[in-house]
Amino acid sequence: MDITSLLGTVVSQDSLNQISRAADVPTKDVQSVLLSALPSLLGGALNQANDASTASGFAGALNQHAASNTSNLGSFLSSVDLDDGAKIIGHLLGGSSNAVAQQAAEKSGLSLGQTLKILSIAAPLIMSLLGKTAQSQQVQAQPAQGSFTPFQTTSAQTQQQASGLNVGSIMSALLKNVDVGKILLSLLK
Repeated sequence: MDITSLLGTVVSQDSLNQISRAADVPTKDVQSVLLSALPSLLGGALNQANDASTASGFAGALNQHAASNTSNLGSFLSSVDLDDGAKIIGHLLGGSSNAVAQQAAEKSGLSLGQTLKILSIAAPLIMSLLGKTAQSQQVQAQPAQGSFTPFQTTSAQTQQQASGLNVGSIMSALLKNVDVGKILLSLLK
């Protein structure tokens, strides 16, 4: 999955309608919030993946969220854990969480609480899609079974570190130097 496909799923009419129902706000306002906040959320994901102190934990979170079944967006989004979504926002945005949410609230005309609820619903979907993308890219990048590379190791710690590094390079390839806002605008035309 490339960034355009990932964003297309997040802002699809089905996603927007489901998030709208779950947050009890108009679809156009959900779209406005996501258009405003997605670049920051994805930038936060890139930072998490490339920071040596968070890369391993972020890789683990992506793997955990990748296991979620997103084939039925209605079912997935109607059963999202809002506390988990709020934690994701906190990890991705850190100290700028309220500023990003406040800016999105002002652009949409919603309250800060409504905006945070929308983001808490969308965040697990974003993590699941990023996780699925990272897993598919890692599978494609791994050597064929039975082949040998001089860097193979059996140390669980080294494998975990390599997994974090792989996720960092995958996230960089997916998100670095990408104008998320421009892609979103083209998808929403």
